[in-house]
Amino acid sequence: MRVVVGLSGGVDSSVAAYLLKEQGYEVTGLFMINWHDRTGVIDADCPWDEDVVFAELVAKKLGIPFHVVDLSGPYRERVIDYMFSEYQKGRTPNPDVLCNREIKFDAFLKAAEAYNPDYVATGHYCRKTTSVVDGETIQHLLAGDDPNKEQSYFLCQLSQQQLARTLFPIGHLHKPDVRRIAREQGLASADKKDSQGICFVGKVHLPVFLQQKLKVREGNIFEIPAGLPQYKVEKQDQSDLDAVCSPWNYTKEDGQWVGKHQGAHFFTVGQRKGLQVGGKEEPLFVIGTDVDTNRVYTGQGQSHPGLYRRGLKIVPEEVHWVRKDLEMNAGEQRDYLVRIRYRQPLQKATLHMTDRGIYIVFHKLQRGIAPGQFAAWYHKDELIGSGVIHR
Repeated sequence: MRVVVGLSGGVDSSVAAYLLKEQGYEVTGLFMINWHDRTGVIDADCPWDEDVVFAELVAKKLGIPFHVVDLSGPYRERVIDYMFSEYQKGRTPNPDVLCNREIKFDAFLKAAEAYNPDYVATGHYCRKTTSVVDGETIQHLLAGDDPNKEQSYFLCQLSQQQLARTLFPIGHLHKPDVRRIAREQGLASADKKDSQGICFVGKVHLPVFLQQKLKVREGNIFEIPAGLPQYKVEKQDQSDLDAVCSPWNYTKEDGQWVGKHQGAHFFTVGQRKGLQVGGKEEPLFVIGTDVDTNRVYTGQGQSHPGLYRRGLKIVPEEVHWVRKDLEMNAGEQRDYLVRIRYRQPLQKATLHMTDRGIYIVFHKLQRGIAPGQFAAWYHKDELIGSGVIHR
């Protein structure tokens, strides 16, 4: 059987290609060029011109065909433009999730068709199994076995059709084992540093990167006291889901002016760096932004109540079921394990399906719920569905 591996030049995809060849697959390596602009990119963190050399060296070592495809057009349109649009609205997008849904498992899959593969494969730390439920073949997206590298969250927007065409050869391995295999096989990427930052762009200085499209707008920073009256009313009455799952709202009268910023759209809830306000007993954290009034609201310390919320909402058009056979109906509620960011330990929560969308109510208060991020829900180690946090 033929498989096209997304060969990135990193150790994970290199070992994925090696393992597939050892299993008897006819393997082809395909390198994606997705970004050319270096504006705001911290040099040497993700230079694709260096990565492509590593990828080609690995392909030569494994004795597999190697090709390059430029997907920078769809990447800019479907990932980066979306990212700019979300920041403009005062939301915090996750471009890596979009990159997987739109590029690695869509545009790349279509480009790979030129080599007539039965499957495509990546170096993600997750697993997949298949079963038959009521006569229908179901793809199960499972967490990777390495808790330090588990990446199923990044794939939370994939469909059954995308999963059916995909293999995850290293999902059962831990990172040290992947590096050991690469060293044993003499792969050039064995000790190559993992890439960081935005998928295919690299580590960026975010304000500089965003200023390609978003204008600098000087605004005011306000500090909100921890004793604000609204914090004293815990939103526990689950009969009013909109109240339970709404963010804290502030006005400038709730606190005191403490400084200036260059644009509320450059900040997100939970952020500490970039405020440049000193002289406080504890560090300031962003607890809210308002792009309409261009205000940033902050609170002192990690335990400030403005950082914590009980629930969140996902509107109907943003709800995605990896397991469509488990889709919830309006009026139904179900307990799942939920995470709202990569590497966050799974949190117990109850999902309430309504005709207004899904309300997720956590059993414990959650820090830094940010509109625009993805919430993903699991049953044990299987990812069931996900959605963009509306508020």
